Amino acid sequence: MHVTPSVTHVSGTVTGDVEVRFTESGIAVCRFRLTDTPAQWDAAAQKWRDGTPIRYVCTAWRTLARNAAESLVNGVNIQVRGRITEIRDNAVYLSADDIGISLRQRIAYTETSLPSPAAAAPVTAPPSPAPPSSSRPATRRPGNPPAWWDERRVSGWSGDAPSPAAADGTPLHVGR
Repeated sequence: MHVTPSVTHVSGTVTGDVEVRFTESGIAVCRFRLTDTPAQWDAAAQKWRDGTPIRYVCTAWRTLARNAAESLVNGVNIQVRGRITEIRDNAVYLSADDIGISLRQRIAYTETSLPSPAAAAPVTAPPSPAPPSSSRPATRRPGNPPAWWDERRVSGWSGDAPSPAAADGTPLHVGR
């Protein structure tokens, strides 16, 4: 019976340099180390603490190996989808099927989405909204009171204001 290794997804920080080699037939193979330090809740201290680091040794082949060697550097956060090939020496060995750069702490560009000069400008918060005007829009949006509400409110809820009417023109009797 042949058992296929299960696919897993891990994330962590690249630790060290990516090693790339080539087989005798010219196939690229790269190897890199990845460390994940899970956060654990310390109930006694009422705060999060770093848990025991999990070490991974990842291997990638062919185009993925070449791209990884060009893209990965020490300290970058990534996600890896791959198959566990063995566990030894306090490390999990993975054969990587795909690798992605984490966007949590950095911006990543692809060859087809190189940044424009505007990308160098810092990202700023949008301008604060203008103060609300005293007049309401003519069209009623869900959540806004009907037009007669503002008219009555402005008149101090006196009986001098015109009687409110429903959308179909039927008079409404409000607290009289």
